[in-house]
Amino acid sequence: MTIVMLGLFGAFILFSFIYFAIKNKKPFKRAFISLLFGLVTFFVVDLLSFATHVYIPVSAFSVLVSAFGGVPGVALLVMMSVI
Repeated sequence: MTIVMLGLFGAFILFSFIYFAIKNKKPFKRAFISLLFGLVTFFVVDLLSFATHVYIPVSAFSVLVSAFGGVPGVALLVMMSVI
């Protein structure tokens, strides 16, 4: 099950990167902004965990997923913690 989830996440990241690289005129600026939004969203979810009871452990994996995945990456982490 874990290998399947990692494979799906990897495919998601790959296709997202290709899509943004083709669509945007400044892909690195857009990727940096997405990285910042992902980290800020992860921080907000972590701060509000006492109220929402959604706990995402802060580890290298979760920080990398939120950084490279952006807001959809944080949503994926939240869904994985709820399930």
